[in-house]
Amino acid sequence: MDRATIDMSSLFSQLGCADDAASIRAFIDANTPLDSDVLLHEASFWSASQSAFLRDALLEDADWAVVVDALNAELH
Repeated sequence: MDRATIDMSSLFSQLGCADDAASIRAFIDANTPLDSDVLLHEASFWSASQSAFLRDALLEDADWAVVVDALNAELH
């Protein structure tokens, strides 16, 4: 994937979630604040495949890592 297209919208699309700005904001608002002791990929609202994608993106320092970190910050 072209790094220029990796943003919050593309992350939500990759996760199979609604990816328009209003839906992303609604998701964040509905799930904030995430308890400080809960890692992003361990949150109860992710499916197993979504959780694995988020975990692997960070562990592998993939192109997705920056936007996954941003989502983590938004939710915590």
